[in-house]
Amino acid sequence: MSDHMDKSDVNLMRAVRYHAFGEAEVLHVESIPIPQPQEGEVLVRVYAAGILPVDWKIRRGLFPMPIQFPHIPGTAFAGVIEAVGTGVSTWQIGDPVFGRSTKGTYAEFTTAPEDAIARKPASISYEEAATLSGGATTAWRAIISEGQVKPNERVLIHGAAGGVGMFAVQFAKWMGAEVIGTAGPTNGSYVESLGADKVIDYSSERFEDIVEDVDFVLDTVSGDTLARTWSVMKQGGRLASIAGQPPLEKAKQHGITLIRPGIATKDDLKAIAELIDEGKLTIHIEQSFTMADVRQAHEKSQTGHGRGRIVLRMID
Repeated sequence: MSDHMDKSDVNLMRAVRYHAFGEAEVLHVESIPIPQPQEGEVLVRVYAAGILPVDWKIRRGLFPMPIQFPHIPGTAFAGVIEAVGTGVSTWQIGDPVFGRSTKGTYAEFTTAPEDAIARKPASISYEEAATLSGGATTAWRAIISEGQVKPNERVLIHGAAGGVGMFAVQFAKWMGAEVIGTAGPTNGSYVESLGADKVIDYSSERFEDIVEDVDFVLDTVSGDTLARTWSVMKQGGRLASIAGQPPLEKAKQHGITLIRPGIATKDDLKAIAELIDEGKLTIHIEQSFTMADVRQAHEKSQTGHGRGRIVLRMID
């Protein structure tokens, strides 16, 4: 990669950018000005960024959203507050934080609104904290805030070992639900260790032959898996999909309520951080990459079927 940077210019930072849609080779580490926090924003020195599947989907032009080139990928981060904009009273320079930014997080610095971040739990690393936004937050919105999973409900989680699934299993179990997860052959015991009551190996078993009367489904897979899911759900059940928009007609036909998890609030972030500090949440990082290896990180994410989250380290 063409990663020349003059360290003597203190107003510059390294950031991953791309100037057109394409495969992983469009990603370059470049030297660009450090952003300035606007009113109500903080500037964060990013220690680690979470790599979400949506990042490479956007990069390949698969996601219907407006992109301005050059584009810095990433929304999930953890780091330390470097500066605060006017009107910010809740945060101080040096505070360790995690959260979400729409300005791109594969960079040494990013800006974020003060209510889109929370204090990093002291018990976890920055890399672990970078897995929370878009992983734990999506699972929290799906299971807790919008899905409103209740004790003794039967919950089915497709892709239970993945970056969202691993948190969803734990949240559903914390709510007292009966949790069934689908996972690949190498991830069964891992999903059990997260608290799942039953794990179905999707490579050798068909979940629709084993499970019935499901109250709530979290689908992180879509496609054929989703098509086979309707038959195992209770009339009046709820389905949250993060992998694509399920057909509304099909849902109506089965009396299923569709849930599209929204963006996490500051309160969601704080609640998740509290659970971590109470030792009630396990985080798994599948692999951590340096900024220079961002292309391999995206290629790894594109293979799917992983365990936990992939992380990009900004500080070596």
